[in-house]
Amino acid sequence: MTNYSQQPRKLWARRLTILNTFLSFSILLVWDGLTGRIAQNQARRGSALRNQLIQLGPTFIKLGQLLSCRPDLIPPIYLNSLANLQDQLPPFPNQEAYQLIEEELGCSYDQIYAELTPEPVAAASLGQVYKGKLKTGEIVAVKVQRPNLIDRIALDIYLLRQLAAWAQKNIPFIHSDLVALSDELATRLFEEMDYIQEGRNAEKFAQLYGDLNHIYVPRIYFEYTSRRVLTMEWINGIKLTSTQEIRAQGLDPNNLIAVGFKCSLRQLLEGGFFHADPHPGNALVTPDGKLAYLDFGMMSEVSPETSDRLIVSLLHMIAGDFEGLAKDYILLGFLPPQTDITPLIPKLAQVFGNIREASVAEFGFKQSFERLSELMYQYPFQAPTYYLMIFRCFATLEGIALKVNPKFQTFKLGYPYIAQWMLTKGTPTLRNSLTNFLFKNRTIQWQQVSDLLQNARSSDDCDFNQLLGGSLEFLYSPQGEFLRHALVDEIVTDLELLLQKTFGKVMTWVGLTVTHLPLSTRESLSLDKLQQLVDIIQQTPAFELTSFSEIFPLLFKEETQRLGQEIASELGQRLWERLMSDPLSIFKLKVSL
Repeated sequence: MTNYSQQPRKLWARRLTILNTFLSFSILLVWDGLTGRIAQNQARRGSALRNQLIQLGPTFIKLGQLLSCRPDLIPPIYLNSLANLQDQLPPFPNQEAYQLIEEELGCSYDQIYAELTPEPVAAASLGQVYKGKLKTGEIVAVKVQRPNLIDRIALDIYLLRQLAAWAQKNIPFIHSDLVALSDELATRLFEEMDYIQEGRNAEKFAQLYGDLNHIYVPRIYFEYTSRRVLTMEWINGIKLTSTQEIRAQGLDPNNLIAVGFKCSLRQLLEGGFFHADPHPGNALVTPDGKLAYLDFGMMSEVSPETSDRLIVSLLHMIAGDFEGLAKDYILLGFLPPQTDITPLIPKLAQVFGNIREASVAEFGFKQSFERLSELMYQYPFQAPTYYLMIFRCFATLEGIALKVNPKFQTFKLGYPYIAQWMLTKGTPTLRNSLTNFLFKNRTIQWQQVSDLLQNARSSDDCDFNQLLGGSLEFLYSPQGEFLRHALVDEIVTDLELLLQKTFGKVMTWVGLTVTHLPLSTRESLSLDKLQQLVDIIQQTPAFELTSFSEIFPLLFKEETQRLGQEIASELGQRLWERLMSDPLSIFKLKVSL
């Protein structure tokens, strides 16, 4: 490990460069404050900050990208400027690239590659990419890291950590953990500089999502990959934003945007391992209509428990349950447990209200991110970076969607998949949340039940058996017990009403006078609930009478039989009690002879 205390000249030269850059920027901000032109000049200052970070080099370009999803540190006006920070630098000489390939792979480049383009096809802050051809004939992309990159970044991280510790100790209005931020930046940078790790990321991504329709993950050639050289399959493709070229191939850009969103949802909510930077250069449309993901250096991961919590928070957000959303933020650790959420609930409603039907042009992740960032200054939010990276991921996709189709409805597209996962993914966290969502004040929220089922069935990969089977298993789980009892009660009440109507018609038909006794409020509200559920099931695309043989096994599930027994038992008990109390009013009827 480098001992920088023994290199005072190198240390101070870089320190003075960094301090001079930020000092000059700070002077401009102070001058804006003194002249009363802060608001007027904010956009210009944001652009100047972006350019200064580019001039400081790779570490600060990555720092800017990290800060672009940290509204707790950067005022909202600067977030857009940093979000547009382009990770592009002039290429370094080919000879240096060839020398590095030889050092890393143990032989000269022309012994491995039959061809390499005379100039790089792309150059970024950490490395540059050539198009090449292996001796065996495969067309490949060869990424070569910039020379001496690790030493340069290590020095910058060392100085940034010192600066963060000083600022955190001496600037009273800073509440965020800047040292932790610098450590996180270091972790991400060193992971991104390890091309073997990037190759493993690509492999893991392919294992989790490579079987999805319309998704393609390029092959990594590990025999020609090292820590500073990456050889992967070359992808011929078009950027998602090149709509005319996509249509010229007979493809619909709207469908491809939907594929990207669905895949990102699955990455986040099912696999927990997601591509954190799906910008237009990292997701190409192949000639056969697939979406090919590239560059697996910036990945993020969440635990299964956190993934479940995020599913629940998205459900509450889209369904408009903002009390539930505020509680989610506490459970996710974004807010301290003692936070009074009462005044926060209406503010969350202002941020996220009516988002389901909104288009990306009207409202999306980017706008919600900006509105949420304002709340972060009012409440003690400590949103972890993975959550902010999620917003960055979807905001990037929405930026693409805005160029392709401003009417694209992000949340309307995502809700069916969230509903389907809630009903079929049988984890305790999701089942507890499902009970709380559908059963409040000891009453079934039938509007929520209907909404959830209708959306789940509209998912284009809805499995009818899995949907009904998962719902039955939920009802007989410990978390679904209260909801099951309430459901049995409502079904039996409906059956009583059905029997009452049938018995009344029979009595009238034989010439007897029938008077209906008053119904209880509970019985009045229950009427037609069974028919509503049956209608939803029948509207499911997978439901067809001709496929009864496929549905038939559900009738023999243990949960189905137990539910039928409970309903029959409760109905028999009620009728018996009425028969014992008043034989003539067994069906809530008064019969006159």
